[in-house]
Amino acid sequence: MRIRMTKSVATALALTLGLSLTACASEPTNRSLDSVKQPVVERSNYTFDVTASPGGLAISEQQRLNDWFKAMELGYGDRVSIDDPMASTATREKIAEIAARYGILVSDGAPVTEGSVIPGTARIVVTRSKASVPGCPDWGGRAASNYNNGTNDGFGCSVNSNLSAMVADPEHLIHGAKGTGETVIMTSNKAIASYRDQKPTGTGGLNTTSTSNAASGGN
Repeated sequence: MRIRMTKSVATALALTLGLSLTACASEPTNRSLDSVKQPVVERSNYTFDVTASPGGLAISEQQRLNDWFKAMELGYGDRVSIDDPMASTATREKIAEIAARYGILVSDGAPVTEGSVIPGTARIVVTRSKASVPGCPDWGGRAASNYNNGTNDGFGCSVNSNLSAMVADPEHLIHGAKGTGETVIMTSNKAIASYRDQKPTGTGGLNTTSTSNAASGGN
């Protein structure tokens, strides 16, 4: 008995087979609760050269540097370093003074930048970090079957993307923030100790107030 397959039936079978193969290929394989797509931190170095002398920076160079910091919108999370062939203390102090206006401390050491710094010139390097999650969002793994019991390819994209967008200093995603050694409990204990050390208000006796003037000034 010969079964004759029509063109429409053959097309339907081919589409079904193709969808089945696609579903198998896109089946999630990550069986852990760790998201595959993690935040990536990228660093960019921006340089600015100023003319320096053994006595530091001239007023005009200080104004140029301040205008550059303002144009860069220097702020929390940025790192400022100095590449000075003369290693002038006066130059470093002036640059640190200008950077302090933006709440930034000058870091020790400077990253390697393109070109060389000639004597009589100091290079200020601003290192800025940016965090992002490549490949998010990912809606590719939409297979109906999940025989591996794996998480979706886009699992964790929303949390990691929001974290990358909201973190004030992207470098903290790599090594965390360094503590100052003083905790919140220690700070609150200072206020409590100060309150306890204060003498009661009645220790020195009650204040005496004369009422003679009030009695003699009646209507």
